[in-house]
Amino acid sequence: MWRELARFLYRELGSPQAVLDPAAGRGEFITSVPAKERWGVDAVDHSGLDDPGVKLVISDIMDADLPEDYFDGVLVSNFLEHLPDADAIARTLHKLRATLRPGGRLAVMGPNFRYCAKTYFDCADHTVILTHVSAAEQLAAAGFDVIRVIPRFFPYSFRGGLPASALLTRMYLRFPVAWKLLGKQFLVVAERPRTDEVPGDRAV
Repeated sequence: MWRELARFLYRELGSPQAVLDPAAGRGEFITSVPAKERWGVDAVDHSGLDDPGVKLVISDIMDADLPEDYFDGVLVSNFLEHLPDADAIARTLHKLRATLRPGGRLAVMGPNFRYCAKTYFDCADHTVILTHVSAAEQLAAAGFDVIRVIPRFFPYSFRGGLPASALLTRMYLRFPVAWKLLGKQFLVVAERPRTDEVPGDRAV
């Protein structure tokens, strides 16, 4: 299932060569995405993330030693809603923006409170309410150009109604009409402006 989703998100990110997953968990996305260079960051050293093709950094994202102006794509999946407040989200997005090359893309995927309010806080570590609108506003405030907003993209949970096979997931992703029925997570894609000045390019 994650293989199919990762391929879809990879295309949304513009088929990047170097990809960062700042909340990699057990590596469901970063081990599946077909990028040439793959980095994952997580505060916990999950034993399941043992792919030799992934450069793993065990650290809180704000403390992680990451290169600047380097990545072509960043996926933030089901992470921002776990941060303590809106200011922490802003700081995180500013840090991630700095890791992207000008023209690089960042995608945010997460539960949309507008469509799953009754179950949003069933996850005890959900602390910040987010919708597709507030996520897009946070990205714009952090200096990104928002290029695509999908209010209803993927089902809320990996249990129950979520397609449970690669074939069904592929079919689901090919038919956006199904998203409007089952989707309770948003997907917002944004870009670091291409006109950003890259450090070192300024005339002296």
